[in-house]
Amino acid sequence: MDKLSTRKALIEERLNLPDRLERADLLQRVMRIWLVGRPDEVIGAYWPIKGEFDPLPALHRWKEDGELLDSPQPRRIGLPVVNKVHKTLTFHAWYPGCPMEEDAYGIPKPKDTEVIVPTLLFVPCVGYGHGGYRLGYGGGFYDRTLATLQPKPFTVGLGFTNGWLPDMEPEAHDVPLDAILNDNGVVWPV
Repeated sequence: MDKLSTRKALIEERLNLPDRLERADLLQRVMRIWLVGRPDEVIGAYWPIKGEFDPLPALHRWKEDGELLDSPQPRRIGLPVVNKVHKTLTFHAWYPGCPMEEDAYGIPKPKDTEVIVPTLLFVPCVGYGHGGYRLGYGGGFYDRTLATLQPKPFTVGLGFTNGWLPDMEPEAHDVPLDAILNDNGVVWPV
């Protein structure tokens, strides 16, 4: 599989999905149901780009649900901030309306909020395949971050059904995800 051409084709297809909003609504539901009963109090996610699924509405509802349930600790959401020197990510607290600024890649990130360490991390998938492996944008930020993050968070890939790659072969540096969700439900583990 040529990752560069596959990545380009999948992004183009995702941007042009005629039913992308309906698929996003379905994945919001899958994600919210999947989160029920999870013990996590700090979840890392991402700011959606290039037609990616937006996990933030479901996570905001998760945070509000925790407030209604009088959770012992307030639930927190973090978004990635790129460390350009080490090409890794740290997660900074995010909430609706928090001050944002663009990072070096033009992606919004929280401005001047504290670093938090997620126990659960939602990761965007351009594509995904057997064994919990994902195809990202090729920068390796998540793989490098997951290789060093301690304690290692439970990782969940999010993507649409068009991202399934049955012939995807992982490389030595690829770190498998613990689970993958799409607009049809749980894809991994099966």
